[in-house]
Amino acid sequence: MNQEIIRIALPAIISNITVPLLGLVDVAIVGHLGAAAYIGAIAIGGMIFNVVYWIFGFLRMGTSGMTSQALGRGDTQETTRMLARSLIIGMAIAFMLIVLQVPIKWLAMIIMSPTDDIASLVSTYYNICIWGAPAMLGMFSLSGWFIGMQNSRVPMAVSITQNYVNIAASLMFVFGLGMKVEGVALGTLIAQYSGFFMALFFARKHLTRITIADIRKELWDGDVMSRFFSVNRDIFLRTLCLVSVMMFFTSAGSWQGEVILAVNTLLMQLFILFSYVMDGFAFAGEALGGKFYGAKDKVSLSATIRTLFKWGTVMTILFTATYAISGSAFLSLLTDEPSVVTASSDYFFWALLLPVAGMAAFIWDGIYIGCTATRGMLVSVFTATVAFFALYYAFRSEYANHALWFAFITYLAIRGIVQTIYAYLKNQ
Repeated sequence: MNQEIIRIALPAIISNITVPLLGLVDVAIVGHLGAAAYIGAIAIGGMIFNVVYWIFGFLRMGTSGMTSQALGRGDTQETTRMLARSLIIGMAIAFMLIVLQVPIKWLAMIIMSPTDDIASLVSTYYNICIWGAPAMLGMFSLSGWFIGMQNSRVPMAVSITQNYVNIAASLMFVFGLGMKVEGVALGTLIAQYSGFFMALFFARKHLTRITIADIRKELWDGDVMSRFFSVNRDIFLRTLCLVSVMMFFTSAGSWQGEVILAVNTLLMQLFILFSYVMDGFAFAGEALGGKFYGAKDKVSLSATIRTLFKWGTVMTILFTATYAISGSAFLSLLTDEPSVVTASSDYFFWALLLPVAGMAAFIWDGIYIGCTATRGMLVSVFTATVAFFALYYAFRSEYANHALWFAFITYLAIRGIVQTIYAYLKNQ
């Protein structure tokens, strides 16, 4: 079981680590264009697309769970239909985003409220990158399908390739052809489609098996579609809860001034690093948990859960110890601003609790997605979100940023606790 988990988790972890490099490359390039406005434009433009695409993350998670279950049942035809079904729905959503690109940009600008100089650059970046929606949502479907098929190596190869293409294309457009933000946007767009077509290439043998009969009937079977949308509805609502907490966390920090905002941003990097690793094990939970659930192999499913929690415990101890020993040094690498470094020491102990509080939620998310027990995920996140806002507003007047971190740590812990209780009750 350990070998199967590592076989899926390790490439997924590598893939996760490469994802933020796309944004870092863009920032690094515009950081040499001579004006801070370029960096701000890329940051805001990237955030807009991150939020929009994050909302439609159900395409990856729902596809992964239902594909792994079909694989476990030995229904290879349904695994292929699942890929085609998810891709078609993803393309439909992408078409909707492109059609509605003007009102989406208008709403985003109102929420983000950039200065006039930055707003013009954000608009340029947005107008180009919005055409990458088909590639991004298509990659969600393909990545979820590959994970469901127990193959995390292809998504890893695609992520690495995207980074190489993005670096080469952006450098050529900006420093070779003299473009600015539009050159970075074009480089990102080309990288997105390079990854999409590369993933399609690896999935081509399966897609060519789709017949006219599949398209007319089996692909859109009423029972299957009802379950597909039921699963993805729960994941969609869950994602809205996640987005609301993360956006509020950032906003609440900004209300306390730029130093606290910087402190929270830096400390959150410690959680993000932990999440990259734990997401790899969550992907293993999706793939293996779904396969054993589909095969109705309760013994192997239970063994998978136990083994994943053992790995989660090891990672929690490792990250907590590492942060305790060298976390302050890591923060110093990210910034040399004295006020930020000094202020971060007042809140650093909260960062030490992040792995402990969040581990169970990551593991259970993977298992729940694989078993398509999405209602349990929604219940846990909704309960945790209510607790987050209740605790913050109950203590914010006295403790301000400590209240924010206490609410976030509790939010992570409640997700894992409720999922554990929900799984126990379902097995009674």
